[in-house]
Amino acid sequence: MTELTLPWPPAACSPNARVHWTRKSKAAKTYRYACFLLAKQAGIQAPEGDALLMLEFVPPDRRRRDDDNLLAMFKAGRDGLADALGIDDNVFATQIRVSKETIKGGAVRVRIQAQEQAA
Repeated sequence: MTELTLPWPPAACSPNARVHWTRKSKAAKTYRYACFLLAKQAGIQAPEGDALLMLEFVPPDRRRRDDDNLLAMFKAGRDGLADALGIDDNVFATQIRVSKETIKGGAVRVRIQAQEQAA
């Protein structure tokens, strides 16, 4: 199993953000590249076949957040991970958890595990 901690996604990437599309696009590209670089620097390897992508969102504050919005915010990060692994992100089955703890600036703890193939 591979583990990695990534930065909290930018607010502009939220589906609830009311920002101009160019601002959202720039934020997504920047975040995607940051996640790509961190994954490359960590030297993570792509699992064979399908993979379970476990995401633990550790928010920057105690505000309540919906897990579906968090997953949408992280789309660019997921794409950056896939880029770093040299795979298509359709091999990921995603599992989400929102942590009760908080951390300054927020973080996304990522675990990637190979999935067993059905016979």
